[in-house]
Amino acid sequence: MDKQINGHITALGVQICVVGDGTQDDFISITDIARYKSDEPKMVIQNWMRNRNTIEFLGVWEEIHNPRFKGIEFDAFKKEAGLNSFILTRRNGFLLHRL
Repeated sequence: MDKQINGHITALGVQICVVGDGTQDDFISITDIARYKSDEPKMVIQNWMRNRNTIEFLGVWEEIHNPRFKGIEFDAFKKEAGLNSFILTRRNGFLLHRL
């Protein structure tokens, strides 16, 4: 079944879209959450996605939920996270998800 907007939740006065497919696997919009900090959520998300703590969280999440996760290959991302030169792009984000 395709993902569809199930509703909204409100946190700190910000309306956040909830998307799901009827199972327990619902998702919330990080773009909506980022709007709490800035009218330019893209920049907030970009900064968040290069943060070392975020990358480490994603690694732990993948270890728990992805039986094909390759921790050794993930270490390259984790090593670069937090550096000024590190940017998690769609391409290497896709690769991260495939590890």
